[in-house]
Amino acid sequence: MDKVKSMPEMKKSKKILTLFLLYAVIFLNACVDKPESFEVRIEVNVARTKGEVSHFWRFFGADEPNYAYMTDGRKLLGELGELRSGEVYFRAHNLLTTGAGTHALKWGSTNAYTEDEKGNPVYYWAILDSIFDAYLENGVRPYVEIGFMPEALSINPEPYRHYWNPDLPYDKVYTGWAYPPKDYKKWEELVFQWASHCVERYGKEEVEQWYWETWNEPNIGYWQGTVEEFLMLHDHAINGVLRALPTARAGGPDVAGHGGQYMRQFIEHCLSGTNYATGEKGTKLDFLAFHAKGQPDFDNGTVRMNMAPQLGGIDKGFRLIASYPQISGIPVIIGECDPEGCAACQGDRLGYRNGTMYSSYTAATFPRILDLAERHHINLEGVLTWAFEFENQPWFAGFRSLATNGVNKPVMNVFRMFSMMDGQRIEVYSDGEIPLDTIIHESVRVKPDVSAFASYDGKRLFIMIWHYYDCDLPGPDARISLEINNLPVSSGSAGMSCFLVDRRHSNSYTTWLEMGSPREPDPGTYAVLEKSGRLEQTVQNKKVRISDSKAKVELELERQGVAMVVLEFQ
Repeated sequence: MDKVKSMPEMKKSKKILTLFLLYAVIFLNACVDKPESFEVRIEVNVARTKGEVSHFWRFFGADEPNYAYMTDGRKLLGELGELRSGEVYFRAHNLLTTGAGTHALKWGSTNAYTEDEKGNPVYYWAILDSIFDAYLENGVRPYVEIGFMPEALSINPEPYRHYWNPDLPYDKVYTGWAYPPKDYKKWEELVFQWASHCVERYGKEEVEQWYWETWNEPNIGYWQGTVEEFLMLHDHAINGVLRALPTARAGGPDVAGHGGQYMRQFIEHCLSGTNYATGEKGTKLDFLAFHAKGQPDFDNGTVRMNMAPQLGGIDKGFRLIASYPQISGIPVIIGECDPEGCAACQGDRLGYRNGTMYSSYTAATFPRILDLAERHHINLEGVLTWAFEFENQPWFAGFRSLATNGVNKPVMNVFRMFSMMDGQRIEVYSDGEIPLDTIIHESVRVKPDVSAFASYDGKRLFIMIWHYYDCDLPGPDARISLEINNLPVSSGSAGMSCFLVDRRHSNSYTTWLEMGSPREPDPGTYAVLEKSGRLEQTVQNKKVRISDSKAKVELELERQGVAMVVLEFQ
């Protein structure tokens, strides 16, 4: 028999239990709703348009450029190209990094530039050609990041190759490739030769469609030089591009975050500074780019997302750009836009990337970025998702990626939904929507965010609906009453289709878990996984009654679910 506890022990145990319950209540209040389903009313007014719907989502990128021409990389590029052939862009680091096509986490190489024993340049384009060929053959165009520094040009080349893995500090990646060139004229000539080769290989009209920018996040460790040295690097690089193709589209600076004073110095230098390469006033500026990341945390085994830093950073970045009236209307690209910062990192705290937390976060975030662009009168050209694939890695290893071993993750199907949308953006009202300013300051912590993004192309009405909440825990379903007003026909019916991403639909991760998490699926198992990674249509051509130019659709959407409702009119 257990001994009876003494009074002091009982008081101590009671105190510990009270503290535990207090912390549990605080955490659960932030992460758990009542179990009952709840009602949401969403109204779509077809008569209230908000301009042409933007295909802003069509940009992607990765640290590792060599994956593009590998087996699963080519497959995924093909799927990206299918979204909007010729309109999808890809940005990659390490396009000028020295090495014989070697690749690893946060690493890649092309050996584009070496020097002979006399110090004369040796240019080599075969690996770069393989990368860009893989893009273009699959309907994807380059968003060219001019970097990083070849070993033979770096002022501090040793050590050059890093061997980073997720167990090491992030700053271990900043090796010899991150330093300024020992000769800016040789740097400019390298870029000129590369751009000239691209024009010769792919044609002037094709290369004019690309974006050219210098380096990545020069305001943090990726650049081991001063601001002035970066401006010099940029001027010489862009001058090299323009010597090869004066009509090339050039911009930057793809800073980490909104950039603050660093971004201001870049803009002012491009507008009125003395060009380091030409000695003339200013540097060609066809677009501006900055980055924005969320900041999830991991508590008691549960991931809690945080949109506030990401949307708040975008809000500040747009406000900064809008403060320069002389570049009003300039295209703006958020050159990396993700729930957090490290695509190659792994672990339990990042396991949300495999399932529907990542897909619902993406669906809920992107339309809010459009709203911020409208608020600040920004010409939003693109939002770039820094996620691709990691070749020959374990299944669902926790990378931020669109696919694993050639099988799409749920997030890829949200991009398929976005790709369906055309025509005019339509005004949406939802009584389950969290206000934009609340998300900027608090993210989505008190109650779920249930809302929609809609467009109409004259024949079809597209309505993407999401049910998002920050905490990766089960919660009640949303019972949605979708009311559609001012339809183009007064009576009759419309054909309705519905596509769904949730735990059971368009979700290869759930399928893989139910199979027992196979590490080496046989061909039959692989085919099932591959099919489960495609966007699933759950309703096809169901008749919806129209009366007085109105229609109503009822649906239920689970937490972290995303639905696309399509109404087609005769």
